[in-house]
Amino acid sequence: MGETNNNALSTIHNRKSVRRYSDQKVTKQQLEDLVRAGMAAPSAVNKQPWGFVAIDDREILDKLGDALPYAKMLKNATAAIIVCGNLRKALDGWEQEFWIQDCAAASQNILLAAQAMGLGAVWTAAYPAKDRMQSITRILRLPEYVIPLNVIPIGYPLEEGVAKDKWKPENLHWQRWY
Repeated sequence: MGETNNNALSTIHNRKSVRRYSDQKVTKQQLEDLVRAGMAAPSAVNKQPWGFVAIDDREILDKLGDALPYAKMLKNATAAIIVCGNLRKALDGWEQEFWIQDCAAASQNILLAAQAMGLGAVWTAAYPAKDRMQSITRILRLPEYVIPLNVIPIGYPLEEGVAKDKWKPENLHWQRWY
């Protein structure tokens, strides 16, 4: 990475998936700040077709952790945010699928904000896995027009961890694809 003193770039390059958390509680204000960061994401035609479920209830976190095969870390996280697509706010026709990109951008903002706030978080997929989506929908009582994209467990990291260097020059093409 080139020389920089840019806090945004530092946060991006130091973000890592955190799956182990201390028992220190994430506050409701921190969860609101994370969701606020999510809502700052760009969206197609500014439709903002998202909805967020913030959870700090131990019983619900445990139920989700039991139901979701790749989100067992919820059982030791002190909070989570579920990023959902609200199809009633989405575009019509074939453009409706832009909700996925819009909610993915919101999710990335949440992950970056968590890193910047000293919290740990990890993206665990729901969409398009029907069994995971059904479990989340049932546990959280989501209406039929709301589709869970992911579950983001959040907490204070138990260990420091090191971000992976994902730079691969062969993935950069100049002017055209070679």
